[in-house]
Amino acid sequence: MRHALNGPATTTLLNTQTESAQHLTRSALSVVGTLNAQPMYHSPEIRAVYARVRQLAHLATDAADHLIGAVDILDHTRTGLPVELGDDFLAVLTEQEARQEAGRRFTLVASLTALGSSDALATAELFVAERRHRGFVPEHRPPALSHAQSTTLRAVARGDVAITDDKPYLRREDIRVSISTSRALESRGLVMREDRPDWFRDERVQLAAAGRRDLAASFGRPRPTGLTTPRPAAPLPTAAASRSR
Repeated sequence: MRHALNGPATTTLLNTQTESAQHLTRSALSVVGTLNAQPMYHSPEIRAVYARVRQLAHLATDAADHLIGAVDILDHTRTGLPVELGDDFLAVLTEQEARQEAGRRFTLVASLTALGSSDALATAELFVAERRHRGFVPEHRPPALSHAQSTTLRAVARGDVAITDDKPYLRREDIRVSISTSRALESRGLVMREDRPDWFRDERVQLAAAGRRDLAASFGRPRPTGLTTPRPAAPLPTAAASRSR
């Protein structure tokens, strides 16, 4: 997130992020319930999937608690009430001190969830690949995608792609995403731009339902490689003309 907690909509922002964290917790627990309902061999890979999903649920819960605490600090400070800062220590904070404390908790939340989307993607791929290995092949076949489109779809799944002034903004420096590729995926209904409040400068790109389905169906399959132009074949040596005797 590319703005400071210093505007009048700070509480609204924190509440929105709290709802997102709580939704993530519910989603992770729902995944655990779905896994429990499937009869399958609990191989080391499947046990790792369980552990990662439960870890994500715990991290999201902790994140929501820290965000709720940040909102309480700001609300209490506005009304002149003391704020608990740990070890039962209470203090009445100035507005600036309250914003600094809320910002500290917001930064902590960012650290807790920094790897969440990447780990979720890796966990989903681990699960599908293991199920393929056991003979359970997804019925849906993914559409043909170019190497750039496949790379972009995965980057979107990791939460790495946003659009700012109609140009891609990436959280990582080791990937390249063009606006034309993003638009191509949008036109196919695989990704969509998230409606964001006015205080955000960018539009977050996320997977549409079809994008999630197609990406999941591609797990455990060979990834498309970049198109290359074959080199022309070297000319065959010309047969030497036979000399007449």
